[in-house]
Amino acid sequence: MPLDPCPPVEAMQMSQVSLDGSSVTSAPGYGSVLAITPLGPPVLQHWCVWLEPADQQPPDRWDQRWTLALESALSVWEEVLPITRVMSPARAHIQIFQQRPPRRRIGSQWRASNGRSRLQVVEVQRRGQWRLEPHVDVLVSPELRASVIKATAVHELGHAFGVWGHSPQSDDVMAVHQNQKPVLNLSQRDRVTLNWLYQITTDFGQLIQTNPK
Repeated sequence: MPLDPCPPVEAMQMSQVSLDGSSVTSAPGYGSVLAITPLGPPVLQHWCVWLEPADQQPPDRWDQRWTLALESALSVWEEVLPITRVMSPARAHIQIFQQRPPRRRIGSQWRASNGRSRLQVVEVQRRGQWRLEPHVDVLVSPELRASVIKATAVHELGHAFGVWGHSPQSDDVMAVHQNQKPVLNLSQRDRVTLNWLYQITTDFGQLIQTNPK
């Protein structure tokens, strides 16, 4: 029987590792603007993702619309990354919630957003072994058109899968400002950037030799 790629968390503690601006000045795509950590980019060779189920069963048409849009967004990333869907949050590296993100204060103004990704770096025990992992909560508002829900989800999942930064090009899914028409699929520049990012040496996903205290 093959080994479960998403074993449940047995113990967890927060790490002090945080994102920082990259020192890379030249990289394919928009790699030079991405933030990484001192231990490498927060990426994994296999991701486990949990999608929040509908509150009511059977789900109403609004819940169905949100879920279908998120499923479609996940399929975009499944073309380029190994992803396993899990039914329990305890097995997930990424948890996706049907929730409007709280407003964020920028300067003297409060700004609303359609989606948000929140990264935590953690030391996790699974199957008795400790590893450094990224854990990400993704919030995607349900109060949007279906195409905008999907575009928002594709963008926020890009952050969750390690692309912590934005492209200056409006036709990339990771653009800080997209065209009026939602960008629903990865551009060639998105793919080149992702390939470069995943080739960088990282401690994420690697065994921690001694149990953390």
